[in-house]
Amino acid sequence: MKRFFRLLGILAILSIGLLTYFYYIWFVRDANNISEGETIEIYIPTGTSMSEFYSIIVEKDIIENPDDFEIFTVIKRLKSVQPGRYILHSDMTCNRIVNMFRSGLQTPVKVVITPSRLPQDLAGKLSYQLELDSITILKALVSDSVASVYDFSSYDFYTLFIPDTYEMYWNSSVESLLSKMKGEYDKFWNAERVEKANSLQLTPKKAVTLASIVYSEQTQFPDERKRIAGLYLNRLRIGMLLQSDPTLIFASQDFTKKRVLNKDKEIESPYNTYMYLGLPPGPIYSPDKQSIDAVLNAEVNKYIYMCAKADFSGYHAFATNLRQHNNNARQYQRALNNARIYH
Repeated sequence: MKRFFRLLGILAILSIGLLTYFYYIWFVRDANNISEGETIEIYIPTGTSMSEFYSIIVEKDIIENPDDFEIFTVIKRLKSVQPGRYILHSDMTCNRIVNMFRSGLQTPVKVVITPSRLPQDLAGKLSYQLELDSITILKALVSDSVASVYDFSSYDFYTLFIPDTYEMYWNSSVESLLSKMKGEYDKFWNAERVEKANSLQLTPKKAVTLASIVYSEQTQFPDERKRIAGLYLNRLRIGMLLQSDPTLIFASQDFTKKRVLNKDKEIESPYNTYMYLGLPPGPIYSPDKQSIDAVLNAEVNKYIYMCAKADFSGYHAFATNLRQHNNNARQYQRALNNARIYH
């Protein structure tokens, strides 16, 4: 009996020792290969299996002992992991790591949206930063039925994405992406901005359409946009054709054009502002906030004509009458010819 109890005691001590050891390596000790003070970023795609998850862990060389980690996930009954972008820190134990993937405690990504000419351009930028593929995003952006849910049309739906930097989850669905951007859109279009648009006889959508023209006319020097906006508002007020060259380029879909010719003015398109009065049916770019605010806070002036300056500085020569404008235009055309820019 003494031997039995002695053996039992030894086994108990060993068991306690093993339990203490495993408790230490799983719950207390940092169990990763991350250098102190550093982090590792890891992406878990939607539908990742447990075997694929272990492969990612091994490939990233995150865990000091992957076999121990796998055993621990079995003990913790981790049968699936939540997809997303995760940030692992140097002081994380096995238990914290497992709990993070189990509960989906992911870290949002900063999605940078820059002005885009076409919905497909925007879809490509978003897919580069999110798990969603560009085709899925594009289908939503050009869908009349999806756009109508948010009170847009397929002509202007992509302007829901006002250029800026936003935080969202990497594995966001199309629905959650659109919902997020609608919230940001509504925040931007506060009562003050809506009131300013109304005072100019514009709706927010029309203000964005005009801002897209202003932005296209002046991408280099934002300080000139308020003046350009004032000019186009003058034309709208007196019922004059906008005659904006960037709208012709958009109508032609030839974005390599450096010079608009008279034949371009005959393009049959609702975006041809040399042919059709008023604003086009939708934006020709998704303008940035600065361009939208340039329209809402447009310079009060008497200009109704403008053309690029002949010095190719990127600024424009403005005129209040046709004679002055024709003189400015001739100077610019001569400069184009001298530079051998014919199309």
